[in-house]
Amino acid sequence: QVQLQESGGGSVQAGGSLRLICTASGNSASDVCMAWFRQAPGKEREGVASIDTDGRLNYADSVKGRFTVSRDAAKNNMYLQMNDLKPDDAGTYYCAAGPGGMTQWLSWNRPGLFNYWGQGTQVVVSS
Repeated sequence: QVQLQESGGGSVQAGGSLRLICTASGNSASDVCMAWFRQAPGKEREGVASIDTDGRLNYADSVKGRFTVSRDAAKNNMYLQMNDLKPDDAGTYYCAAGPGGMTQWLSWNRPGLFNYWGQGTQVVVSS
């Protein structure tokens, strides 16, 4: 079992920055692939970025060059540094965890592959 808790959401103006944190706990917290998803009202949940146990990184095209995902294994934390935020980046951001190493073989941005989810943190971007 893995428990996930997000923090760091908030409200910023377009062009601003936020850093999200996901703290994982549980027996398998260090052995999982972790990812950020987001969901805007009326839209499907979409993958933002993932970081796997082998260091493999993936990003949605819409955030490449602006967002950076990282992980602190000692703290079981995952981070999402979001720069140059745009109104389209607004939504609820979720932390997710799934089987370690899976992004070597599977498409990372499929919510169904992830077993564990946090409650979400809200990001609001005003123009």
